[in-house]
Amino acid sequence: MLLDEQEWRDVKRVARAQRLTVAEWVRQTLRTARRQAPSRDVEQKLAAIRRAFEESGPTADIETMLAEIEGGHKSESQ
Repeated sequence: MLLDEQEWRDVKRVARAQRLTVAEWVRQTLRTARRQAPSRDVEQKLAAIRRAFEESGPTADIETMLAEIEGGHKSESQ
């Protein structure tokens, strides 16, 4: 048996409380677990972030950028 007697009783009780068969409760629980599971390994995610930080892309001073954006808005409205 996959579950001991107490676990089986608990599963049946929970399924019954939700007005589901045990099979449907198991399916729904497994679907939820799959959705919540990380899609990629944590180390892979961290490696991707580290690679992104190593890239040298264009950067700008935020105040300069905001002034340029505001200047563009002013010239368009005139």
